[in-house]
Amino acid sequence: MAEPEFGEPIANGEDTSPAVGILSQYVKDFSFENPNAPAIYQNQTGPGVDIQFNIGSGQVGEEVYEVALKVEARCTMGDTVAYLVDLTYAGLFGLRNIPADQIDPFLMSEAPRILFPFARRVLADAVRDGGFPPLLLEPIDFHGLYLARLEQQGQLGQEAGQA
Repeated sequence: MAEPEFGEPIANGEDTSPAVGILSQYVKDFSFENPNAPAIYQNQTGPGVDIQFNIGSGQVGEEVYEVALKVEARCTMGDTVAYLVDLTYAGLFGLRNIPADQIDPFLMSEAPRILFPFARRVLADAVRDGGFPPLLLEPIDFHGLYLARLEQQGQLGQEAGQA
């Protein structure tokens, strides 16, 4: 009996091919504060922006995982807060026939890379709509951050040994 070609159904009809799909993406939590308006628009001090990121994931159903990209931005002009933005942008990902040791790397590096451009747009639009120049975030190397986190936790050698 000949081996099936790639993509051909297996004789028993069972689909064992790995598959990943984006089921949905959405703003899960969002807050924009402009606490010193209208006086902040008279401030001539250059802005300083502090941005913090956090990535979380969890299984929400059989073969369905939620990944949440949390972005917090704080802009100050001198000692005065110009704006505060708190955004959690999330996505639901369907993962079928993915080896268990590949799920976490996908959820913590590839999924955030997929979500980031959409979160970036929401953040830029909110800041612009608040009366400030849009906050355009530079691309982020989520895979590099994931590897750095593994190294910090002392797990990089364990992950590399499994690959």
